[in-house]
Amino acid sequence: MMIEQNKVVELTYELKNEDASGEVIEKVTEERPLTFIFGAGLMIPKFEANIDGMNPGDDFEFQLKSAEAYGTKSDDMVMDLPIDIFKVDGEINTEIVKVGAIVPMMDKAGNRLNGTVLDMGDEAVKMDFNHPMAGKDLHFKGNVLNVREATEEELAAVQPHEHEHDHEHDECSGCGNC
Repeated sequence: MMIEQNKVVELTYELKNEDASGEVIEKVTEERPLTFIFGAGLMIPKFEANIDGMNPGDDFEFQLKSAEAYGTKSDDMVMDLPIDIFKVDGEINTEIVKVGAIVPMMDKAGNRLNGTVLDMGDEAVKMDFNHPMAGKDLHFKGNVLNVREATEEELAAVQPHEHEHDHEHDECSGCGNC
């Protein structure tokens, strides 16, 4: 069965920084393959474009420039936040909030995002909200293990339900997809 819209894809890959000779960033093996629904918006679009139409047993190898992957690093995504927002009962948990730590945050609109703590001062915490892979060219090499039809339940889990997202009438389930 060929990879196409709404098919469940299982694959292995080795991800390297920059090119084929770069540092290994991630390795996904047959024992724990990457499994996703193709075309559901779960993967980098250019990643999917490079495996579109492949079949089980096919090997792939391609490189994505940073702009095609997680984007370029943006200085606008580095900001100083008031130290008070990190305090719980007047204290900062230094096991969680420390230089180098990735801290889950929420913006004013309720969107979840992760920030890396770059520096901690008396009044502010400098955080970088760029994706950790932003600014990096990525090299993928792997193999398609399996392609199958997605079940109704699998498709329902990744696609919004229209009755839950009636924005014309300001009705939303609050599921976080808005």
